[in-house]
Amino acid sequence: MPQRIRKLIGTVLLLLLVVVWALSAMALAQGRVTELGWFLQLVCYVLLGALWIIPGGLLIRWMERPDQKV
Repeated sequence: MPQRIRKLIGTVLLLLLVVVWALSAMALAQGRVTELGWFLQLVCYVLLGALWIIPGGLLIRWMERPDQKV
């Protein structure tokens, strides 16, 4: 698959990932997280805010992979 197509697909998937992740994080944060102490709330918010970087980084790595020579 050409890099140009991978970048198009990856951009759409990355936008979808961010939207779905944000909605899921908000739903989780409104649930049980509000009942926790301040330190555990902080940990939860940091994790919910940062964990999307792992799948996002893998997706970006896939997008930036050079074309295979035929």
